[in-house]
Amino acid sequence: MKKEDNSNQFSRRSFLKGVGITTAGAAVLKGEALAKQLEAAGFLQPNNIISADGVTLSLSVNGRSHKLFVEPRTTLAEALRINLDMTGTKIGCDRGACSACTVLLNGKSVNSCMTLALDAVDLPIETIEGLANGDNLHPLQKSFIEHDAYQCGFCTSGMIISCKALLDENSNPSELEIREAIAGNMCRCGAHLHIVEAVKAVSNS
Repeated sequence: MKKEDNSNQFSRRSFLKGVGITTAGAAVLKGEALAKQLEAAGFLQPNNIISADGVTLSLSVNGRSHKLFVEPRTTLAEALRINLDMTGTKIGCDRGACSACTVLLNGKSVNSCMTLALDAVDLPIETIEGLANGDNLHPLQKSFIEHDAYQCGFCTSGMIISCKALLDENSNPSELEIREAIAGNMCRCGAHLHIVEAVKAVSNS
């Protein structure tokens, strides 16, 4: 019997091998392109190298500059609590679902557990510790106390920051706008009605 000529046919192994080589080659080319972009932007200079051990960065928190050495994966919440000992910012779910870790970053409320410390460099950060002026509480903080807008208090820091972000943009929010502003903040004690009243009391209505 004449043996069939398979010289022009691809085997499964040769096909997968070819695909693997092509993919690897594309990855190398993309990596080289990314390296050129980083070098052009100044990120690959000797003083700007981010190693696995850590990176030196500067964070502007509540009007003061802080120099830190952290791992590249360090979140803003971890940097605030662990490196700067600003424990007013709470970590609850650690996945952006409860908003106990809310801070103001460049004037916008963000979940600091979902924000890398590296992404906050050169941007103004405001935490709950920065609201009071010495022993004089911020009007929003006073209103939360007067309206009993907290129970266990764990969510309170993030809740107040979210409300401040709202009032910074809209000094006279409606009840619906207040509820929308705190919709992402979880309060398991159920103090939402009092929180809305506290915000109303300090608005321009």
